[in-house]
Amino acid sequence: MIKKIFVTGGSGFIGSAIVKFLVDCNYDVTVLDNNSRGSKLKLDGYLSKINFIEGDVRDPKNFENLNNFDTIIHLAYVNGTKYFYEIPYEILDIGIKGIMNVLDAVKEYNIQNLIVASTSEVYQSPKIIPTPEEIEMVVPDVLNPRYSYGGGKIATELLAVNFCKQNNLNLKIFRPHNIYGPDMGHEHVIPEIIYKIFRAKSKNEKKILMQGDGLDTRSFMYISDFILAFDKILKDIDSDNIIYNIGNCDEIAIMDIYKKLINFSDFNVQLIAGEKPQGATPRRCPNNKKITDLGYIKKINIDEGLKQTYKWYEKFYFRNIT
Repeated sequence: MIKKIFVTGGSGFIGSAIVKFLVDCNYDVTVLDNNSRGSKLKLDGYLSKINFIEGDVRDPKNFENLNNFDTIIHLAYVNGTKYFYEIPYEILDIGIKGIMNVLDAVKEYNIQNLIVASTSEVYQSPKIIPTPEEIEMVVPDVLNPRYSYGGGKIATELLAVNFCKQNNLNLKIFRPHNIYGPDMGHEHVIPEIIYKIFRAKSKNEKKILMQGDGLDTRSFMYISDFILAFDKILKDIDSDNIIYNIGNCDEIAIMDIYKKLINFSDFNVQLIAGEKPQGATPRRCPNNKKITDLGYIKKINIDEGLKQTYKWYEKFYFRNIT
């Protein structure tokens, strides 16, 4: 039975949601995060209920004294497409050193359960959509820095799988697909679109430049639905299943996301096609049968999720745009 959990990357968007859920379920939780991508503010109201270590996942000293922990949830990484292009080596450095420190701690302190966050980016442009977990993972071009993110996660999965098999440990790997919601920062597609809308409205501009033609499709999952799915995986820790997609199967074009968010803004604006980033994936949608077989049921549809997200950013984040 899981009782004491060490969480890396626990002050990020997904990490803080997981930590709050674990605390609400009365688990004993310790969080390691350097707050470079997250913030303690995301854990407001919960900091007094956890042990928080402010430090880098690449520093092995932050993994000392993990006696009596039975589970590590490894989330720490660098997300956000622009970072894939700007700091690819650092992304890989965090990925490889981070998982190696985690595995060293698992071995030293005899920790029995490991849960690792991967990414839908390991599929890149999959041949099968909806995409099952069994399809090949791909790095199409080592010269394109975009693939630093997916490549680091592929290495993370390989290390975790082979280590846990060798040591007969429980392992779960989840691959999230476009999780979104309030307070997710501004480097992801939905807050980036909201920012463009707010900026155009504040300047009374009648055009918004998209990345590409807006015809690329994705499937989105609201953060509270992600937690419902994560809970199913956590409770399935002893099973033989290892890898799970976490996402919904409702595919939607990015242009339609723009249009839905524009409707919330009460501002008419024209969408203009722009340059498409090199290596961008035209379609991504998971086969989520594994988590639905565990009992996951979607609660929040895309319209309601986008509405709640837009309202949050309108109130708290993009109020004063110049």
